[in-house]
Amino acid sequence: MKQQPYYEDEHITLYHGDCADILPHLPQVDLVLTDPPYGIKRFSKGFGNTRFKGYGAENSGILWDVAPERNVLDLLLNKGTCCIIWGMNYLELPRTEHFLVWSKHQTVDNFASAEVAWTNIKRTKVFDFSIHLHNRRKFGAHPTEKPVELMKWCIELTKEADLILDPFAGSGTTLRAAKDMNRRCIGIEQSKEYCDVIVKRMKQQVLAF
Repeated sequence: MKQQPYYEDEHITLYHGDCADILPHLPQVDLVLTDPPYGIKRFSKGFGNTRFKGYGAENSGILWDVAPERNVLDLLLNKGTCCIIWGMNYLELPRTEHFLVWSKHQTVDNFASAEVAWTNIKRTKVFDFSIHLHNRRKFGAHPTEKPVELMKWCIELTKEADLILDPFAGSGTTLRAAKDMNRRCIGIEQSKEYCDVIVKRMKQQVLAF
């Protein structure tokens, strides 16, 4: 049975729940753009902190840093004409010669100096954007929140993508980027706390300068 949206406006439809249950009921999309959990379990604090193991765990029992299983990844790959999935070096994705890189301008050379996305778009490109600038601007206190600028850059790579899907919505960065660019976007988020963060974020107006 199709689930009712948690939030909906002219551009955004948000569902609260497990994407494995919701994805089969969604339409085909032009672009799957998402940043799933990588399963590296580097975070150990509670909701509202910079780094944590399970956002909302105190209330919902959700442990978020569990990488999606192969059947969920297969659902994603079959759902979108174009796909951009961050964390390709951690996930069970098909081999590809095409990928995207976010260079973070880290002052310390470690595992987070850059992140890599799997894509079926026939190109390899690098996005340079300082993680330190991002950390001063980030919206939702999610430990792996991506910059809005990064997600807009991804969407620009597929100029024809009108309908976008992010089944691991987190604090709603992909949804915010899509709305700012006048695109439609479907989001799925398993944490009610972060669904509420997304709703607040979607209700913000973008000022034109």
